[in-house]
Amino acid sequence: MRISPPNPFLVPPTWNCMYHSIYTLSLLLGLNTLLATGNASAQLIARAAESNSGCKPYYYGPVNTQLSSFPTIWEPATILHGDTNAESKWDSIKANVPKIPPKGTPNGDFSGLNYSDADDDCWWTYSKCVDPRLEGLPSDVADIPEPHTLAYSFDDGPNCSHNAFYDYLVAQGQKATMFYVGSNVMDWPLEAQRAVTDGHEICVHTWSHRYMTGLSSRDVFAELYYTIKLVTDITPTCWRPPFGDVDDRVRAIANGLGLRTVLWKYDSNDWRVDDGDVSRSAVDANYERLLNESANGSFDTVGAILLAHELNNFTMSEAVKYYERLRSTFKNLVPIQVALNNTHPYVEDRPSLGDFHDYTTGRSASVPSDPGTGSDSGESTSPYSPSSVLGPGSEPQSASGSQSTVVSGFLPPSVTDQPAGQMPSSSRARRIGGVVVGGIGWWAMAIGILNAVV
Repeated sequence: MRISPPNPFLVPPTWNCMYHSIYTLSLLLGLNTLLATGNASAQLIARAAESNSGCKPYYYGPVNTQLSSFPTIWEPATILHGDTNAESKWDSIKANVPKIPPKGTPNGDFSGLNYSDADDDCWWTYSKCVDPRLEGLPSDVADIPEPHTLAYSFDDGPNCSHNAFYDYLVAQGQKATMFYVGSNVMDWPLEAQRAVTDGHEICVHTWSHRYMTGLSSRDVFAELYYTIKLVTDITPTCWRPPFGDVDDRVRAIANGLGLRTVLWKYDSNDWRVDDGDVSRSAVDANYERLLNESANGSFDTVGAILLAHELNNFTMSEAVKYYERLRSTFKNLVPIQVALNNTHPYVEDRPSLGDFHDYTTGRSASVPSDPGTGSDSGESTSPYSPSSVLGPGSEPQSASGSQSTVVSGFLPPSVTDQPAGQMPSSSRARRIGGVVVGGIGWWAMAIGILNAVV
């Protein structure tokens, strides 16, 4: 049977922020270790962020010699030549992967595909199946057990202009689950680390945001493996397939990496506005439908998961626009792992947000903030950007009320004019050139490599 999936989501212009990948890998590998050293590390982060105004490029430490340790950003990942650790891990998983052939292409072209109505592969794109046919695989998380509760999460981050949105969440005392794309983390490491220090849950959203069932099994593994490897000291245990495109073959690979598949039943469709497929009023209608169903008792026995994004200014402003009404209509807005009563959301022994009862009664353990960040203080004093606030339904504003250059509007023309999937020529040259910038970068990189968790 033929199906018509949504248009492929490769790298929309508003995502194409690929200016500064040259020196960021040392930050990715070592920043969590630096954070643990206290106030001095917070000052280091603040200095590194001084050059970052919204989506302007910034560099931290020499990474040119380490670029070969990761796939090319925004290209479908594959196991790198000579990566014996990855090969060994794949060898330990592949025997348990069912012999299900790939479906369509990684770009979401399923034309000409003949698929059985029996849905033997539990293919979500075809049937919204969430209960795997393959024995031993857990069911996908598509709703949550706690009634009157909305699992609050955002896909496709980190976004280079998300500071006003994250400031708003801090001001509300609201934690969320952030499903991060590996290539975005590579591009915007400080923005990714802000989520960690603010206490949000981090989950995997693949390396390059492709349709996973269209990839070979080795490449499915690589899309997840290298994304997990990006941030040391935090190894997520959850992931969300882009577009929800998952079947039992992909689930088996994710399960082998210790990742639980998280989906949704309510879709804001906010990401489609940028492609012109959906109107802004249609996104409003999707939020209104969720609110109406909550008011009508649809969640009296089970909670909901809403698909939303930090993809661009519209999607984040839309989240802020509806936040107060969601919070007043649902009894609880909580991160996904909290909703599942999972007090160990990472492989490592890290402080968590607690179980559902702890979080909703204010007895959450939470992630301790760095003394210099103030991220968990309830005040908008993050070193990642000038303090800024975002009013419901408004454009991001600076604290003084003037339009903020850090987060307002869509990305600057210098970013949006770049062809999709292509790094600006200046950045390509810097990736090739690579310059040593200070001993601290080497120190961070060395510590990160020693502590890297795969």
